[in-house]
Amino acid sequence: MGDPLWVGVGVCGKTEVRLHPAVLELERMAGDREGFLSFLREWARYSWRWAGEERYRLVFRVEAAALRAMREYLDSHGFTEVLAPIVGPVTDPGIRGAKQATIDFYGYEYKVMSSAILYKQYMAASLGRMYFLAPNIRLEPLDSAFTGRHLAEFYQLDLEIRDASYEDAMRVAEELLYHVVKRVAEEYGRELEDTLGRSLEPRRPPYRRLRYEEAVRLARELGCRQPMGAEIRWECEKLLSAYMREPFFIVEYPRGARGFYDREDPSRPGVLLDFDLIYPEGFGEAASGAEREYEPARIVARMRESGEDPAKYRWYLEMLRELYPLRTAGFGIGVERLTRYLCGLRGVWEARPYPKIPGIAPTP
Repeated sequence: MGDPLWVGVGVCGKTEVRLHPAVLELERMAGDREGFLSFLREWARYSWRWAGEERYRLVFRVEAAALRAMREYLDSHGFTEVLAPIVGPVTDPGIRGAKQATIDFYGYEYKVMSSAILYKQYMAASLGRMYFLAPNIRLEPLDSAFTGRHLAEFYQLDLEIRDASYEDAMRVAEELLYHVVKRVAEEYGRELEDTLGRSLEPRRPPYRRLRYEEAVRLARELGCRQPMGAEIRWECEKLLSAYMREPFFIVEYPRGARGFYDREDPSRPGVLLDFDLIYPEGFGEAASGAEREYEPARIVARMRESGEDPAKYRWYLEMLRELYPLRTAGFGIGVERLTRYLCGLRGVWEARPYPKIPGIAPTP
């Protein structure tokens, strides 16, 4: 990849977006779809061959340093680490096109966690501030293999705070990211430059907040066809990410774009009190979070609106009624995506030993 020489892509007059060379390399590779899939099959099938290379030994050490830094920050700010569930009767339904994995649990259909968001809410009720580092399974669409952003098996840091707003959660997210980047730069900055050509610049928060409507308008100005009211498309998110020079937030998505657990603003129907934290340089989403809806009747209505059967969420609704009003906010940040950003990698499959890539099988 060499030095992070920025490559400008002229759009919208004098506007320039800057994609990191690793992102550009991924784009070139994915341009030959069959060749890229063949590369991924070889990569995933023989992971023990590349895992011992100098560059990937560094990647795994950086990933370990990032995990230490996250725990260091959270432990020093009153958070308690909790063991996460692995299976349950329900899991996160808001996984945007991915499928859930199911097992037979003694005659009952249980789900492998795609995100343990429902469980961390009641642990926040118990502990006030909690987090867990947990594995997740999401059977992503086959085309997601071409984005460099998705794995079928990945780790996520999930945290939740009782009696917090989404602004409170955003402040934790930006301070956490800053702390991790700073720690990794201090510990591995020279090695990252020498081995991976990655120059890390810790950006001190606060980071810019873009309202959803502003983000859509900017994406359109940059030449991306983004419909208003829908989830921001990856191509548009990538352009926004490349346009910004430091991490930033997109806040207050429309109701139809997210899961039933993101709270709708009581004073602005249709607007959710939620956010995405986005990396710069074209790397895309870092974290996603929100205030949680806590009114059982509103949650049931939102479940039905999104096609979910409230009967499947019996324990969750019982919990909300018993602990009412359970006001919390939180977010999740993908560990492999964070490592990709820290190391300037082509895709998350480089940040994961024995990677499980959507559609690529058999693998170790």
